[in-house]
Amino acid sequence: MDRFEALARLTGAQVAHLATVRPDGRPHLVPITFAVVGGNLVTAVDHKPKTTQDLQRLKNIEINPNVSVLVDHYDEDWNRLWWVRVDGRAEIRPGDKTAVAALTEKYPQYRERHLEGLVIVISPDRVASWEARGAS
Repeated sequence: MDRFEALARLTGAQVAHLATVRPDGRPHLVPITFAVVGGNLVTAVDHKPKTTQDLQRLKNIEINPNVSVLVDHYDEDWNRLWWVRVDGRAEIRPGDKTAVAALTEKYPQYRERHLEGLVIVISPDRVASWEARGAS
């Protein structure tokens, strides 16, 4: 798939997976809601139930801002499989209003309960993609 199609699939996806690196080098992977704003990916620490707001992903980013975000599509017809991965650097920002507005527009659930937590802004260094169509 070309870069334009990869970015369109990424932007249209409802859920992604954020990979960060723990201080001991082990990967840490969590599902996220996200939006694309000015070429960056944004996600927020929201109201969904969590054991703590002192999240491992935030600790990891503070120590090592290198992250990956993966969006994928599974289908019983394996000719329709695809994925898009964004590798980049993450920054933690309190109450980024532009990010909050984009997330609220994409996810109606945020209209009912306003985002007030920290925002993670990911600046892409690389976008990689794959699709089964045409693959042998």
